Amino acid sequence: MALYEHIFLARQDVSAQQVEDLTKTLTDVLTSGGGKVTKNEYWGLKSLSYRIRKNRKAHYSLLNIDAPPAAVAEMERQMRINEDILRFMTVRVDKLEDGPSAMMQKRDRDERGDRPGGDRFGGERRPRRF
Repeated sequence: MALYEHIFLARQDVSAQQVEDLTKTLTDVLTSGGGKVTKNEYWGLKSLSYRIRKNRKAHYSLLNIDAPPAAVAEMERQMRINEDILRFMTVRVDKLEDGPSAMMQKRDRDERGDRPGGDRFGGERRPRRF
């Protein structure tokens, strides 16, 4: 079977629980086609660079998939029909990443809040010049 990374964007109107239900539905489509989802990450509600169908924000979600091409094609067909999904992209990869994705690692780093080297000015506040 082939390995894929799949990202989709859901409308900002839907709740996080509805996005999880949508992900479960897509996972069921893949498993009925003989595939499996090895990793499922919800990245949260993020701002878009430009409007997509009058939406300024979207729920991002990542799936790592190990499935035959026919199962992936069926999943994409169902995503085109669904009005809650704004965009999706499936990329075939040689190897799936272990551990959290780069987006989840970034979130962990942002939540820590510590800066290397301490303060912005090296621990000493510089006087302001006018």
